[in-house]
Amino acid sequence: MIKGLLMRCLPKGRTLVTAVPYGWLLLFFLLPFFFVLKISFTEPDIAQPPYTQIVQQEENKTIITLNTGKYHTILDEAKAFAETSWSEAASNSQYIISYWNSLKLALITTVLCLIIGYPIAYNIARSDEATRNTLLMLVMLPFWTSFLLRVYAWIGILKDNGVLNNILMTLGIINEPIPLLYNQFSVIVGMVYSYLPFMILPLFSHLVKLDGRLLEAAADLGAKPWDAFFKITLPLSKGGMIAGSMMVFIPAVGEYVIPELLGGGEVLMIGKRLMDDFGANMDWPQASAVTVIMMILLIAPIIWFHRFEAKQMEAGKS
Repeated sequence: MIKGLLMRCLPKGRTLVTAVPYGWLLLFFLLPFFFVLKISFTEPDIAQPPYTQIVQQEENKTIITLNTGKYHTILDEAKAFAETSWSEAASNSQYIISYWNSLKLALITTVLCLIIGYPIAYNIARSDEATRNTLLMLVMLPFWTSFLLRVYAWIGILKDNGVLNNILMTLGIINEPIPLLYNQFSVIVGMVYSYLPFMILPLFSHLVKLDGRLLEAAADLGAKPWDAFFKITLPLSKGGMIAGSMMVFIPAVGEYVIPELLGGGEVLMIGKRLMDDFGANMDWPQASAVTVIMMILLIAPIIWFHRFEAKQMEAGKS
């Protein structure tokens, strides 16, 4: 009797458990995105909020007005960008340049995090349990300090009379300070440093599950360590590589604080454009249109990642 009662309650329990993440996505993703999408079809207005309403009531009529002008602004910039030289486009196609810089710097950051993070995650996974816990704590240790404080610390390291330039001049490697701050180099350094743990942890979670007997079998069959790594370890950790890349690439695209502080406003990324339009320019419809287009650009890799994960799970079950 008790068993039957539990079996009848089980589906409801599963439904409740799955409803929590779906409710979270609805409340904190779909609804905000719907509001942003709605604002993107309005026009700026001197009001509170600073945009016109889509739905207006006039006498016995309900009028729905969708303004696509903000999307045309971005599309016109894209056409002009394709037809002109890079120097001309840099001054006339601010949104397209912002998209390009954001995607480029996010991709470079992701690749560097993968190159640096994979050996770290591999060594942590291959360590004994006591050492492993200590190393994981060291990876998480930066999160115990304020994000802004850590970014400001890089200003002291990279500025002309900072730590790095002073060390290089003391060693005689350079005769005068190298401009390391307020450029794309400093932005990439800051983003790699900030997002590296997000690459290491997914990689570690996949590498620590790797069956060591596979490597022993490969060695018994005469495979060299590098061959075993490229034919066994690397393919089996592909899921962690993709998960870590998504966790680094997606937030890096919309980064605002690091380009603003370490780039000094000289490195134009989409986060800066959004801040300007939502803030000083008070052009919420334009900022919303920029956000929607960025979301469309990011949805493709997210969908591909989920499909890859589904295939991996099906392959594991079979």
